[in-house]
Amino acid sequence: MGYLEGKNILVTGAGGFIGSHLVEELLKQGANVRALVFYNSFNNWGLLENFRNRNLSHNLEVVPGDIRDPQFCMLLMKKQEIIFHLAALISIPYSYVAPTSYFQTNVLGTINLLEAAKYEKTGRFIHISTSEVYGTALYTPIDEKHPLQPQSPYSASKISGENAVMSYYNAFDLPVSVVRPFNNFGPRQSARGVIPTIISQLISDKKNVSLGSLEPVRDYIFVKDTVEGLIRIAGSDKTMGETINLGTGRGYSIREIFKIISQITGKNKKIIQDPKRIRPIKSEVWKLICDNRKLKKLINWCPPASLENKLDTTIEWVANNLDKFQPNIYNI
Repeated sequence: MGYLEGKNILVTGAGGFIGSHLVEELLKQGANVRALVFYNSFNNWGLLENFRNRNLSHNLEVVPGDIRDPQFCMLLMKKQEIIFHLAALISIPYSYVAPTSYFQTNVLGTINLLEAAKYEKTGRFIHISTSEVYGTALYTPIDEKHPLQPQSPYSASKISGENAVMSYYNAFDLPVSVVRPFNNFGPRQSARGVIPTIISQLISDKKNVSLGSLEPVRDYIFVKDTVEGLIRIAGSDKTMGETINLGTGRGYSIREIFKIISQITGKNKKIIQDPKRIRPIKSEVWKLICDNRKLKKLINWCPPASLENKLDTTIEWVANNLDKFQPNIYNI
């Protein structure tokens, strides 16, 4: 994957969980990275904060801004050869209370970037979507032909964003790829993810572990494997104009995840079901397991099913950063 050396690459959503890992790997491979973080008056870079004083930062340009502004997106895209578009509102529970903001960011923000990429003749536009667009599986494993089901305002906004991206491929020959990662986990993930939520509650002083429904099944992919997949997809001409799943092909229920983490940590706590953490019944997505055959066919690679042997790394990170979590509070 040495093709990245010296390339000018834009990463939106760079201060987030996946984005920060992607920026780190791109810098290691010699790319010149322009990293968009959401503007704030404190000049906080999110999860890129620990990059400020590291040797990697000499090829890193951190830009605060907001993709909802079309003029800003034009400036942001200048001289960029590849864009990895991760900037999005992603919390499903928050999309129930603030749906308009999801469409403003995840749809209109995406269109602003597409327009800028078209104007600048950007070489590749990699749009990171989500497996949530599928809704509850009508069959498993889920391939890319599975119907899309908007079971939350979040998933509806991501479906709309995908459609905007593909329209620019069909109408303007913009070299795009749409990637649908399944559930990521790993160091730096917030308590929005179920795995760090379980870990932080188990290893804290909290008496019990508060969770929502225990039955939903998800395909968990380690964040560094997601990053490798995104970079490989960006480097292949075969992926242009394609929508591609990114997952392991193996599913676990939240109940199973809890048992595995309990065994690894040696913590035995009772689960308390918290009504605030349970989705509306028609909005819950019960089963998402990836069919990754298309990914393997296009780039001759697929991520390993690595949940158990990567949980140790995740548990260690949460334990070392427990002060960043609030195990007694549910944040949507």
